[in-house]
Amino acid sequence: MIFLTGATGFVGTSFINSFNSDDIVQYKRSDKLKIDKFSAVIHLAGKAHDLKKTASTDEYYQVNTELLKKIFDAFLDSDAKVFITVSSVKAVADEVEVELTEEHIPNPVTHYGISKLLAEQYILSKEIPEGKRVYILRPCMIHGPGNKGNLNLLYKLVSKGIPWPLGAFENQRSFCSVDNLMFIFKELIEREDIPSGIYNVADDVPFSTNELIGLIAQSQNRKSRVWKISSSLIEKIARIGDKFRLPLNSERLQKLTSSYVVSNAKIKAAIGKPLPISSRDGLMKTFQSFQKN
Repeated sequence: MIFLTGATGFVGTSFINSFNSDDIVQYKRSDKLKIDKFSAVIHLAGKAHDLKKTASTDEYYQVNTELLKKIFDAFLDSDAKVFITVSSVKAVADEVEVELTEEHIPNPVTHYGISKLLAEQYILSKEIPEGKRVYILRPCMIHGPGNKGNLNLLYKLVSKGIPWPLGAFENQRSFCSVDNLMFIFKELIEREDIPSGIYNVADDVPFSTNELIGLIAQSQNRKSRVWKISSSLIEKIARIGDKFRLPLNSERLQKLTSSYVVSNAKIKAAIGKPLPISSRDGLMKTFQSFQKN
């Protein structure tokens, strides 16, 4: 039996669809916390990064840090053998100049990232009883059917035939197919030979935003429209946007054009198997699912 938190979220829903739902008990925060007669605890409940900046600071710490402490303490006192929690690469850094590995020293700058790091540090501060395995997964942007994140916004832009004006900027970003994440969950739950620890989770190949635009256009059977307007001109427009609060400003430009590449070498070496879905196929599956919505 599996004890699951965060069952109603995107990853939680995918987990239930990927495993035998009869073997899963879903925890709600109104329930009495009792972990007994379970083989594994999967902690997915969390407060996601709020792009609209409407969440209170305290909410991040209550959900991402304090709830984790309660669930993890209950796991330590139980007979369950496996504990898996989903943290985030943002617990390490909001921006990276080189490929992110597990060796990077964490230095998060947002309350979301700090609250995730504090949860990680709490787990690492505890002695793990013999016979138990504990995994902290740090995925990058997770995508798949049913996901409503930034990729969906990019998809809608291409759907409207709006050209992408930032084609002159070259970047590379890692993504994580929910199918690959579910494969990793299965391996960690079923096998006893994978060491406890922190693992980055990402697909094998990063993509540039220009390449994403091309894939989206291909999924819609249309030509991609990428404009390579002078990057210096775009940067000047962004600086004007800083002063007059225009839709395009320097902060937004940086987020749209920066690189964030994540290494998955450690988790792949630990599992000793290739990920089941390629970066391209995973993204195409996500884009094709948007057509049905």
